[in-house]
Amino acid sequence: MNYLVKDEKLELKYESGKGAWTYHIQIPNTKQIIGKWGDLKVSGYIDDYKLEAKNLFTITGQDKLISINQEIRKVINKTGGDTVTVTLYLLNTKEQITEKQILDIFKESQVLKSFENRPEAERHEILRKVLSQKNEEKQVKMIVNYIDTLSK
Repeated sequence: MNYLVKDEKLELKYESGKGAWTYHIQIPNTKQIIGKWGDLKVSGYIDDYKLEAKNLFTITGQDKLISINQEIRKVINKTGGDTVTVTLYLLNTKEQITEKQILDIFKESQVLKSFENRPEAERHEILRKVLSQKNEEKQVKMIVNYIDTLSK
């Protein structure tokens, strides 16, 4: 399973005037996950409440949010500002290439040493650019371009 969080203590946040998102939980370390509304679904638990295929809300450049409606809050007996135990895993994601896979591809293509000899800021920028592509096809095209550049 592709866990986003596992048994993590998070705050149930309250922000007035946000409609269905008035009560929500911000899922840490998720801003790099790419997908639009409806593409990113999670299952898991909020305290002892089982969630099934619930949508995540994306805000560009920020961690994803999950709405916690009145039914859930009533069952777990929690409100804004309370701490909840969260376990969530991503469902049916469109596969994307990971940093480890990029480095493995560079190694197999015999350009890893060239990559490693670049300044740290440049290495981070290369990885950031590849990882920020919206789908695997675009990531692959960018990796091929970097292999060509690194092989010179």
